[in-house]
Amino acid sequence: MSYKGKIINDPVYGFIKVPEQELMAIIEHPWFQRLRNIRQMGMAHLVYPGAVHTRFHHSLGACHLMGIALEELKLKDVPLSKEDCLSARIAILMHDIGHGPFSHALEHSLVDGINHEMLSLMLLKRMNETMNGVLDGAIEIHKDLYPKKYLHQLVSSQLDVDRMDYLNRDSFYTGVSEGVIGYDRILQMLTVKNEEIMVEEKGVHSVEKFIIARRLMYWQVYLHKAVLGAEMLLVNILKRAKELALNGHQLFASPSLHYFLYNKIAKADFEYNPENLLRFCELDDNDVLCSIKVWMTNSDPVLAQLCKMMMERKLYKTILSTRSLEEMLVEKRKSLKQKLGWDDATLNYFAFTGTTSTSTYNVDDEKITIAMKNGSSCDISEIENPLVNQALAKPVHKNYICYLQP
Repeated sequence: MSYKGKIINDPVYGFIKVPEQELMAIIEHPWFQRLRNIRQMGMAHLVYPGAVHTRFHHSLGACHLMGIALEELKLKDVPLSKEDCLSARIAILMHDIGHGPFSHALEHSLVDGINHEMLSLMLLKRMNETMNGVLDGAIEIHKDLYPKKYLHQLVSSQLDVDRMDYLNRDSFYTGVSEGVIGYDRILQMLTVKNEEIMVEEKGVHSVEKFIIARRLMYWQVYLHKAVLGAEMLLVNILKRAKELALNGHQLFASPSLHYFLYNKIAKADFEYNPENLLRFCELDDNDVLCSIKVWMTNSDPVLAQLCKMMMERKLYKTILSTRSLEEMLVEKRKSLKQKLGWDDATLNYFAFTGTTSTSTYNVDDEKITIAMKNGSSCDISEIENPLVNQALAKPVHKNYICYLQP
């Protein structure tokens, strides 16, 4: 019987068609199915209750947008073969396969010196070995070695389908309307000139809205002070658990989480021991959440307190500011020490500062190029009366302080 493809009902885009048998083989793979159990927005659901969608949702959505983009380019006589389109769709479908529990929140908590992009590439290579080289093109696109360079731009750039989906999807699930973008118009305005993705001049305002929406979503949602505090609490829980584990403290944990708590795993350990990659693929949010519930009654008072704060949503008080918060930190630590009698090592878990930043549009990165009607092209920050000007392009840095309110 011939393969006729699948149709998946997505709450954001409606019916998503997956006609390629190769894509369905990847979607049905256990490593991809694991993404169903990894929240797209980390701990944001503690502030925006609807933000419980997963990396699985997002990956399917980004793959759907990639399909639309490729069809639009073909309508504009951009030479794209069936193999080109399949490779690009696989590349974006697999772009987040290397995410660990709670996505970015625990990016460097369980493994040192390796990010999800590196892990995604490792997993692409491993899957390719068992799929007869079907992922060859996708791997080249990830590494920006594919002959048609613009396909890499669609996967990873300042105007890629990854960002288009997560802004649209995260806005939908959080109810924050500022993140809504005209993704459909942007996709229709895409073109290719000199092997580079460009946006036709008449699509400028849609791209400007996309960039502004990203800025608003970062400070209103992704770096919301309570979201930031919740994610720092999660990081500290794993930090304390790992500290206890490496000092011989017996902790409840699933087999996969136990392995990463009781062993110092770094980038080199993945490169020289493929078994570590398989163990990583057994980890998801459930391992961490189950452990946190049990650790609430742990004999270590610091770990127990942190876990109780998380499960009962008694989060750190978090303040974001452009000014220095060091004086406030000294004051808060002194107050906690007097009230609770904690030593300095314990206080580090309950009163601390840090810095966070984001850039709305990076003029030094792969730029968004506008194809002008007169045949020329320019960066979006250089068009007449640009909204995306040099001031908006500068990264914004903010200091934060998180502390326990006893």
